[in-house]
Amino acid sequence: MVFGGFCSQISSIRVVHNHEAETCKLCGMQARSDGTGEWITNKILVVDDDVELCELVQQYLGSQGFHVDAVHDGTAGVSESLSNAYDLVILDVMLPGIRGFEALRQIRAKSSVPVVMLTAHGEDVDRIVGLEIGADDYMPKPFNPRELAARIHAVLRRTAGTTREGKAQSVVALGDIRLDMLSRTAYQKDRQVELTSAEFELLTQFLKAPGQVLAREDLVKNALGRESEPADRSLDVHISNLRRKLGFAEDGAERIRAIRNVGYVYVVANPPL
Repeated sequence: MVFGGFCSQISSIRVVHNHEAETCKLCGMQARSDGTGEWITNKILVVDDDVELCELVQQYLGSQGFHVDAVHDGTAGVSESLSNAYDLVILDVMLPGIRGFEALRQIRAKSSVPVVMLTAHGEDVDRIVGLEIGADDYMPKPFNPRELAARIHAVLRRTAGTTREGKAQSVVALGDIRLDMLSRTAYQKDRQVELTSAEFELLTQFLKAPGQVLAREDLVKNALGRESEPADRSLDVHISNLRRKLGFAEDGAERIRAIRNVGYVYVVANPPL
C-alpha cells in the first residue's frame, strides 16, 4: 500500500549502531564525535511540500538512527541546505516558491552537500535533468522507505570516503588528472574540478583501471552503491557530466569511451599490462 507517495508499511526494525569505531560495522553509516565522547548521527534535511510524507520519512529514517528535519518550500530548502548543518538533502522536484531544479542550482552554486532528488514515477526527464544539474542520486515516487535509506547510506559512504582503498591511497593520479582521496577533490592540472560524489567515485574507478573495460553492472555497484537496473540511465548521465567537466585529454582524444552493450573504458595511450 502506498500512502502520500510513500510506502505506508513502515518497518519497526531499528538498527542498533556500533559506533565504537568511526564507521558503524552494521550499517556502514559514518559516526562523528561531538568532542565530548558522545557519538552523533548523520543529519538529513527533507524538502517536500507534502507534510504527511515528510512526517513518514522522519519516522522511518529516525528509526534507522538519522536525525531528520523538514521544510516545505524551495526557498526554505535552499536556505537550510546552505547552512552547513546537514550531511544530506532529500529534495523534491515539485515545490512551491521555486521548483526543485532551481533550488538545486542555487545549492550547487555554493555547496557540495549531497542531494537525493525525489521525482515522479516514470518521469525520466526529471531524473536526467536533476543528475545533470548536480544531484548525487534520485528516488522515484512512490518509493519503499528501505530503498530510500539504502540510497542515503550509499551516498553518505561515497561522500565520506571511508573505503579501505581511499584510506590506503591518499592521491590517485593519471595524466593531467589528480584525485585527492582525503579531501575528495579533483584537479585537472592546477584547476579544481567540481564533481558530485557519484562523479568522483566513477572517476576513481576509471583512474584505478586505465585502459580496462569496466562493465556497467560493476560501475553501478562500485560507484553508485546499488545494483544495476535495465531502465536506469543514471550511469550514462553521470559519465556524460564527467566528460563535459573534464573535456578532452591532452592529446585531443576522448577520455571515456562507451563500449556497446558492455560498459566504459578510460582511454590511455599506453595502458598498463
